[in-house]
Amino acid sequence: MLRIAFLIIWLLLSAWLVVWTGEGLFGVNQRESILPFSGEDTLGGPILIGVAWGLILTFGGTMSGLGRRKRVRGDSQIGVGRIVEVTRTGLTVNDVPQYDIFIRVAPGAGGEFVSQLRMLVDATDAGSLQVGQPIPVRYSLTDQDTVELADMTDPVVRDAMLTWRIERGLLDPRLVRARTTGTQVPASVLAMRPTGRRLEGQSELALTVLMAPEGAATWEADTTAFVYPEALSHFQVGAPLWAFYRREDPQTVAVTVEKEAGR
Repeated sequence: MLRIAFLIIWLLLSAWLVVWTGEGLFGVNQRESILPFSGEDTLGGPILIGVAWGLILTFGGTMSGLGRRKRVRGDSQIGVGRIVEVTRTGLTVNDVPQYDIFIRVAPGAGGEFVSQLRMLVDATDAGSLQVGQPIPVRYSLTDQDTVELADMTDPVVRDAMLTWRIERGLLDPRLVRARTTGTQVPASVLAMRPTGRRLEGQSELALTVLMAPEGAATWEADTTAFVYPEALSHFQVGAPLWAFYRREDPQTVAVTVEKEAGR
C-alpha cells in the first residue's frame, strides 16, 4: 500500500513538472497557468515540487520499491551464477552502500543468461563480491532480468551449490560419495600446503585433518579442497572444520567449513 501511495504521488508530481515545463517553453502568457502553485507570483511552488519529486525518487524508492528491482515472481528455480560485474548505485542506507551485482546464470536447461541483483552490502561483506565468484540465486522461468539471492541454509540451495562444485571438478571425484552420503563429524587441520593447482579462481590445498567424532576414537586422514584466497584462514593449522566420511572407508574424507543441518 505504501509503495502504491509513493508511486501515485511521484507520478502526479512528474505530470505537474512536465506541464509546468511545457508552459514555460511554449506558453504565450507566462502570467497564467492551469496548474496550482504556479505563475510569476508563486515561483517557490515549482521549486518545492521539484525538491519533493527528487526526494521521493531518491529515498521513496528505497522504502517503497520505486526504482528497485522487482522480486522474482511465478515459477522459479534454484541455480548457481557467477559474478561478472559489481557496481555501486550511489545510494547508501544507514551507512551501508547499495550495489548492483550482475550475475551470469547457467540453468539446468537452456542457455546462460546475465541477470541483476540489487542489494545493500556492508563493508565486511563487500570484499567477498569478487568477479567469478559463484553465488546461489533464485530465478524466474519466465523473466530472467532479475534474480534473488538464495538462502544458503536451505538444503535445496546447498545441494545446488554442491552439484555445481562437482560438475566443475572442484570436488575430487573420489570424495563425492563421502561428501554426499557420508557422516559429518568435527575435525581440525593438522597440516596444510598448496598443491599449485588452480581452478575456477580457487587454489587446491592438500590437508591432513584430525577426525574427532563424539564418543569415538580420533584418527588422521589426508584430503584435498579447492578454496578461494579469502577463505584460506579457515584452513590454517589448528582451524576447526567439518568432515564427511563413510564408515567403511574412514580414510576418504571431504571437508567443509560449515555444519549442515541434520547431518
